[in-house]
Amino acid sequence: MKTTVIKRTIIISIAILSLLYFSLKLFSSTSNTNLTLQQVLNENYLNSIQQNNQQNQQQQKQTEELTKKLEDIANNLLDKQEQRIKELEKDRKNLERKLMELKRPPVDSSLREKLAFLFPYDQNRKFPAYIWQTWKYGLNDQRFGDKFKEGETQWAVKNPGFVHELFNDDTSAAIIHHLYMNIPEIIQAYELLPSIILKMDFFRYLLLFARGGVYADVDTLPLQAVPNWIPENVSPNEIGLIIGIESDPDTPDWRKTYARRLQFCQWAIQAKPGHPILREIIAQITEFTLDRAKINNLDLSTKNTNLDIMRWTGAGVWTDVIFTYFNDYVQSGIYSKVTWKDFTKLEVPKLVSDVLVLPITSFSPGIGIMGAKDEDDPLAFVKHYFENIWKES
Repeated sequence: MKTTVIKRTIIISIAILSLLYFSLKLFSSTSNTNLTLQQVLNENYLNSIQQNNQQNQQQQKQTEELTKKLEDIANNLLDKQEQRIKELEKDRKNLERKLMELKRPPVDSSLREKLAFLFPYDQNRKFPAYIWQTWKYGLNDQRFGDKFKEGETQWAVKNPGFVHELFNDDTSAAIIHHLYMNIPEIIQAYELLPSIILKMDFFRYLLLFARGGVYADVDTLPLQAVPNWIPENVSPNEIGLIIGIESDPDTPDWRKTYARRLQFCQWAIQAKPGHPILREIIAQITEFTLDRAKINNLDLSTKNTNLDIMRWTGAGVWTDVIFTYFNDYVQSGIYSKVTWKDFTKLEVPKLVSDVLVLPITSFSPGIGIMGAKDEDDPLAFVKHYFENIWKES
């Protein structure tokens, strides 16, 4: 009986040991399998990441290549467009020249008739969006002057929809020869003027008469955009010329400094082409210059050059022509007499016929005399530095 029990015990022990052995074997095999599987998964994950990186790099490279091709195409199109614009502009100028040559005034026409024929006046048209300036130096010349360059820049910045052109002495002469090729006496008078300041004065009248727009001296700084010059209660169709008061002295010795008791300035003017005031001042300067040339008297006065300039091409004759226009009822439609007293101490814009007269603050703010207000005044449009640039010329 005992022997049987012992055998059973041995058999059971052997069975248990065998079971333990196979269990351990199975666990070891499973662990190895799991480890191998993890390694495979890790390797696959790394391979996937590497493949994704390679694909991303390849896609990025393709994107960069495509972007470069598109940029090259765009630049090529822009270059072609710019070249085409230049060609069209060249064709336009050639066509304009041919039209100018064909548009000849009648041979027996007077100077004023020739001017009216070539550049007719239409009050109802829009003010051309031009800003004209002139200076003897180019923008890239170091002698241009930082103050003048800032002003030139601001005229463009504050008036983004305007064509802005800066002329030098050579290009000024070229454009005048082009515009007035059919009125040789004007070109002759322009060339005869003995001083650059006289030519600068004459140039602004000639250019505004033919092209219209805004003329501004190079020593000016715009404080507001040009469209702000016109009050809200005035239609641009009612205006053909915008001017400002230059001086309004109330001292008895005003004749020592000024040609007239009240003068209109010319460092900032806006006009529509063909305005009668511009036509008349061009005619008067031309005739006066040619008459002086006949008697060999083209020199400026050495005693008072400033006043001589004012009376020849400057604010003196400019003011005279404006008042003559106001008092010609056929042209202006005004039947009452207009004098300087109608504008002295003017504080708000005043429309007289088709001429908008701005107060002294508008083009001479901050000068501290003659009633001019500060530069932050709502009617302050243009700051003038009074640099006497003609002396530098």
